[in-house]
Amino acid sequence: MILIPAGEFLMGSDPLADPKAQDEEQPQHLLFLPDYYLAKMPVTNAQYRAFIQSTGYQPPKHWDDGKPLNDRLNHPVVHISWYDAIAYCNWLAKITGKPYRLPSEAEWEKGARGNDGRIYPWGNEWDASRCNTRENGPGDTTLTGAYPNGVSPYQLLDMAGNIWEWTSSIWGKDAIKPDFKYPYRPDDGRENLGIGIQETRRVVKGGSFDYNEDDARCAVRYRSRPISKGDYRGFRLAMSSF
Repeated sequence: MILIPAGEFLMGSDPLADPKAQDEEQPQHLLFLPDYYLAKMPVTNAQYRAFIQSTGYQPPKHWDDGKPLNDRLNHPVVHISWYDAIAYCNWLAKITGKPYRLPSEAEWEKGARGNDGRIYPWGNEWDASRCNTRENGPGDTTLTGAYPNGVSPYQLLDMAGNIWEWTSSIWGKDAIKPDFKYPYRPDDGRENLGIGIQETRRVVKGGSFDYNEDDARCAVRYRSRPISKGDYRGFRLAMSSF
């Protein structure tokens, strides 16, 4: 886990700086976050297997006989719903005594771009060689950390491409317009984990191997129903400072 130090960062997109900025990413604004931790890479098949073996939880549907393929142990786990991700975090918190959880969309975005408002984890110019997206990837997940040149200012890997990553944050019921808009406020209900009805979509971040450069931007807000599972959706751990 990597410490993300307390401080302000630029959240969202400025259409004058990023012509690909979307309405739901605006307005760009300064946001203060206290100290927290983010995992350097997404949760892998090997890590998720330990959870399955410990709890008897249902494995991802594509695993062979309930087990991941040996040559994919260090790929990010996929076919994971929001509820699956929460269950893993709760299990890990219980066995370690540490407050593991999903990151909020704000925490995820700061980890990806640092405090200078850059468009991609490595800077403002697109470079397909730095991440696993449709432009230059194999059309599937890759090993976590396979693109070290795509590292973020906080030394986090896979923050652009490979898989979409679940966050704790609520998008809303509508697939197009978010119920919770910017500026981001953590106390306005968007971080209510108790809202779990199937239609209440959650924010996912980062793009994936099956999406293009537009979706690999740090500020992109995508959404998915919490019961949804897909071959391009997984998660990364966060932890509150303690």
